[in-house]
Amino acid sequence: MTSPVQFDLRGKKVFVAGHRGLAGSAIVRRLACEDCEIVTADRQQLDLRRQLAVEEFIAKTRPHAVFLAAGLVGGIHANATYPAQFILENLQIVTNVIQSAYDYRVDKLLYLGSSCIYPKHAPQPMSENMLLTGLLEPTNEPYAVAKIAGIKLCESFRRQYGADFISVMPTNLYGPGDNYHRQNSHVPAALIRRFHEAKLANEPQVVVWGTGSPRREFLAVDDLADACVFLMKHYSDIGFLNVGTGQDVTIGEFARVVADVVGYTNELRFDTSRPDGAPQKLLDVSRLTALGWRSKISLRDGLAAAYADFLAGGARHID
Repeated sequence: MTSPVQFDLRGKKVFVAGHRGLAGSAIVRRLACEDCEIVTADRQQLDLRRQLAVEEFIAKTRPHAVFLAAGLVGGIHANATYPAQFILENLQIVTNVIQSAYDYRVDKLLYLGSSCIYPKHAPQPMSENMLLTGLLEPTNEPYAVAKIAGIKLCESFRRQYGADFISVMPTNLYGPGDNYHRQNSHVPAALIRRFHEAKLANEPQVVVWGTGSPRREFLAVDDLADACVFLMKHYSDIGFLNVGTGQDVTIGEFARVVADVVGYTNELRFDTSRPDGAPQKLLDVSRLTALGWRSKISLRDGLAAAYADFLAGGARHID
């Protein structure tokens, strides 16, 4: 049973911050079905790191709702290379947007965090109450700290001012509009590019880091967007919510599905000298399920959509 609508998007002006990113672009696609006015601004029009610029934009556009999907993101290499940028820019973006949303009386705001907020050794599956119960993964700690700050900002503005600000924590995302940079991409995008290039070059094998045994959860970004719109309409509370499939696969299984979707038919070799990371990362999505939302896009279908977008030129940062 689905919770009743608390916030109707019909006729509302909705600002999607980060509309060119993986999550933000999916939210824009999903909002096209909601009979609302979508407001966006690219980086040339609006630098979300600049407080005055954000204040002026919100004051001018006066959105009724905000989806805060903007931020500096990247894989292990990017987080290790640019830790100062990852914590500073993400803190700037979240504080500027949330403060301005409150100052100019935005009716509702939804903030997108990341599952990296959870402790490195959190019990599996990870429920929302595990936040701040242990040490973070060192490789992305600055990014995670900024994301935790965003959650606490939403909670604190609700506690002190009664602001209707909510937060969601998505698991590993993939889909149209992903970042396929050679060094800064996440696992799904990196594997899609690697298998595609290996197929074109007819390489005899593709090397995948680690043993292939760790288990990870992957969510199609258009499923995330549907969950975000669902929660904007149906959820209003202080606690943040996990968003995922509630199911995981081994990295080896995931790599083989990607290879099959791309059409790479040669050998996969697992480089066991490379680190595996945590043995499992799975979100507990029981709170979201209880509200009436479940993921709908299968792993194979979601990867097929991502690869089609990659071939059609929708990929970002391809170098």
